[in-house]
This record gives sequence, structure tokens and C-alpha cells, in this order.
Amino acid sequence: MNGTMMEQPLTISSLIAHAARYHGATEIVSVESNGETVITNWREVEANARRLASALERLGVQKGDRCGTIAWNNRRHLEIYFGVAGAGMVCHTINPRLFPEQLIYIINHAQDQVLFLDRMFVPAAAKLRAHLQSVKHFVYMGPRDAEVAAELDGVLFYDELLAAEPDSYQWPELDERMPSSLCYTSGTTGNPKGVQYSHRSTVLHSIGGNQPDGLALSAKDTVLAVVPMFHANAWGTPYVAAGVGCKFVLPGPRLDGESLVRLIDTHRVTIALGVPTIWMMLLGALEKTGSKAESLKRTVVGGSALPTSMIPKFRDLYGVDLIHAWGMTETSPLGTLNQLLQKHDSLSDAEKGKLREGQGRPPYGVELRLVDDAGNRLPEDGKTQGNLQIRGHWIVDSYFNAGKSALTEDGWFDTGDVATIDADGYMIIRDRSKDIIKSGGEWISTVELEDIAISHPKIANAAAIAARHPKWDERPVVIAVRASGQDVSREDILAHYQGKVASWQVPDEVIFVEELPLGATGKVLKNKLREQYGEVLLKG
Repeated sequence: MNGTMMEQPLTISSLIAHAARYHGATEIVSVESNGETVITNWREVEANARRLASALERLGVQKGDRCGTIAWNNRRHLEIYFGVAGAGMVCHTINPRLFPEQLIYIINHAQDQVLFLDRMFVPAAAKLRAHLQSVKHFVYMGPRDAEVAAELDGVLFYDELLAAEPDSYQWPELDERMPSSLCYTSGTTGNPKGVQYSHRSTVLHSIGGNQPDGLALSAKDTVLAVVPMFHANAWGTPYVAAGVGCKFVLPGPRLDGESLVRLIDTHRVTIALGVPTIWMMLLGALEKTGSKAESLKRTVVGGSALPTSMIPKFRDLYGVDLIHAWGMTETSPLGTLNQLLQKHDSLSDAEKGKLREGQGRPPYGVELRLVDDAGNRLPEDGKTQGNLQIRGHWIVDSYFNAGKSALTEDGWFDTGDVATIDADGYMIIRDRSKDIIKSGGEWISTVELEDIAISHPKIANAAAIAARHPKWDERPVVIAVRASGQDVSREDILAHYQGKVASWQVPDEVIFVEELPLGATGKVLKNKLREQYGEVLLKG
């Protein structure tokens, strides 16, 4: 016998309808591609999302069809998020930093019917057009523009599409298990793989990930989403923001430190979310401008390991709490977030800071485990390293159009990370399984070596790789970028490791470069570094 409670589908349209009804006047700040800042609100975003849904149906787009976006974080992109999914179509966010061959593959594999474009991506779309097999409509995200019309024959104009529609469109009732959005992995090896989220998984991620020990966004917050909307749905922040009705700041294409400082100070941002390189730039810009970022209380940092030296800098100089998080495209993306427990209240700031260096513990809705290479479960004692696996309400089951499960035989997703987990569930990523260094049968974490290198005041960034060695199989080599105007030697860096790791873990070599190769999501391409420097210890 069933319970006797109401049952309503968990749909993305319910999030934006809630924001419009109960937080309609709350501002959405959008920095456009031309640098102009436009202020709208949740009521206008929802009305435009409904108009867009109506326009897409008039164009013949069917439920389940994919609609691609190549765009930055701005108000029209936000409207597309809700308009496409709310109508029962699939919002496919595409990373513009991918190589042309990858863009062609992704758009064709997804069979996108519509392609929404920010201004700076129109020329690229014109060049790719002959290779795109399924796209029927190219939509420029703006008003009519003669230059755009000349560059891309037959292009439609977003503002004109919406202006032709009434605001009377009603959100359809959808099955919550229908697909809502599609993201592809960055594809550093092989072709990118698609992860297709459902309405149900996305709403559960928004609720489960926004608990007090999670993102903890509220209607009182002003949220700056620096993480791109083409990167794992901006970590789900558009959906969470709508669900709580907070003020939402979308920074557009300019993500340099000084631009972000201006947004934080002008709009009194309370929480910001982004990858570590963003916060490195922000620290430099705060020092340069003299701003104290007085409104900013916390940042959520993910995408790659957080340099631990940043935690006390933000805390002591600016009163900002850096919160480490971990996830993947395959996990929607939130897997863990590092919030402390009641028993930690009596610890010193330094002791709390040490705990905050890891990626944290899972919220309700996901579970973690460690296994060895044979699949045997390993102890969660904070010391034993193993292959990290995850399962839960918003974790991938199979890749888009793959035709087979992505899970282990007993239903877990293998993340490809090597980690430890302690008795309280706090997880620390020790390395990617493909990056960890095996030297003389012992493991060395590249994450730890990189963190130490970056903590040197004269180093701007660093990466550690495994280089082949005639005796020890592999040995660590650090590839480092000097801070601007700084002169630091190999010997200085190696001395910096003394006392911080065991002597046998100290790198064999330090190589200085002008910049590190970055992938489409801002992560360092270790495979490129291994190709270039992996034999350096074998050379006479």
C-alpha cells in the first residue's frame, strides 16, 4: 500500500517557476560579451525562458531533441538553461575551448538540432558549419546584427525569436526521468563522452548539494558563478540559485582578477565559485587594487586540487573561507564538500585549515568507497590509498549513446582517482590513477608535490609528473612557472621540499617553463608534459 501524500514530478521548470513567483524582483547581473552590464531579475528570466520554449516548439524542435550552446555565463544563457529543459528538450552546453575536431565530434554525436551562439563564437560556427550534420537552426544570442547575418547565412536572432512569442506559454508536465541537459567530458584521451542528466537527478542534486553542510546558498546571498556554464552545468549553481532565489552574478567572458574584484565590490558578492587558478588571480588583483573584498565571505573551490597556501591567505588577509569541493561531469558534479564537524569547533585556525586541505565528505545522496585493483574494499582509516568509487542519486549510470553501463558489476562508478577516506568520511584525492608516480614500488603523490612547489613565494604555478628512471622505474620531476619578475633556481625549489616530504619523495629535477599547457576546463595537461619531459632523466 502506498503512502497518502501528494506526488509532483521533480522538474527544472519547477525551480524557475518558484524563483519567478517568490523571488521575482531579485536581481540577475549579467556581463555581456561587449562588456556591458545588464540587470534583469528572476521574473524576467522565467518569462523569457517560457518565450524561448514556445519559439523552439514553433521551429519544430521536439521533446528530447538536443539544443547546443556555445556561450559564456550571461542572462540569455541562463534563460536557455530553463527554457530548453522546461520544454522537455535537452540543453547541451559545449565547451568553446575544445579543438575544432572535438567540437565537430561532440555536436554530431549529440545530434544537436539547434546551436545557440555568443558573438565571439559566430566565426567559428561559420567555419564548422559544413561539418555539422544535424544542426537545423543557428541562433545568435542577441538582437539583429548585420555583421552576424553576413557571417552566418540564415542565422536566427534570439531577441527576435522571443519578441514574436507571447508570455502565456505554460510549462508542460514532464516525466522527471526525462533528460534535461547534456555535458561532455573534456576528452584528454580519446573522444569526449556525454553525460546526460535527468530532471530528477538535477533537482535532487540541487536539494542535496545545497544543505547547510553543502553549498549552503540562501536567498540572502549574492552568488558569483565564475565556474563556466559549459563546465558541468556551472556546478549546478543556476539550478540551486533559482531554487533559493538568491541574487546571481554572471561574469561573462572576462575572468581576470581585476574584473572579478570589481564585480565582487560593486554587487556585494557573498560567495563565489571557481577553479583554483581563478582564486590565484583574484589574490593578485586584491593586492594590486587594495580591495579587501569586504562582502565576500566564502568561495567554493573545485576542478583541481586547491593549493593549501591559499587557505590562510584568504582567511587572514580578507576573512574569506575557502571551501574545497570535489566532483566530476559524471557526478553532476558534487561528490564531496569540505565542511567541518561540531567536534572540530575547539581546534585552532591552523588545525582547522589542515582539515580543510582535503576534498571533504559526501552530502546525503552519494556514497564513497575505496577498492584495490582487484575490487576488494579497503579500510577507511585516512591512510590506506585506493581507487575511489562513487554511487548515488545524481551519479552517471551510462554515457550518452554508449549502449553499455559505465558502472562496476556491483553498481559503483570508478572515478579514476586515487584517494584516502577517514572514519568521518573525509576524502583526500591523492592523485589521478594515471598521474601518480610509482618509484621503486612506492607511491608518490603529484598533488602533494605540486602543492609544496606552489607554496614557494617565487612560484606562480607548477605541475609534477612521473619521468622514466633507469633504476627506480619512475621518479618525480617538477615543471614550474616563476612568478612575474622573480628569479628562483632549481636548488631553491628542491631545498623548499626539505622537511615537507620524505627525502626519497623529493623531485629529481625542476624544469622552468613560461607557462603550463592547459586543457579546455583549465586543468594542466599532464599527458603533454609527460610527452615532452618524460624521458628527461634518461638523457646523459
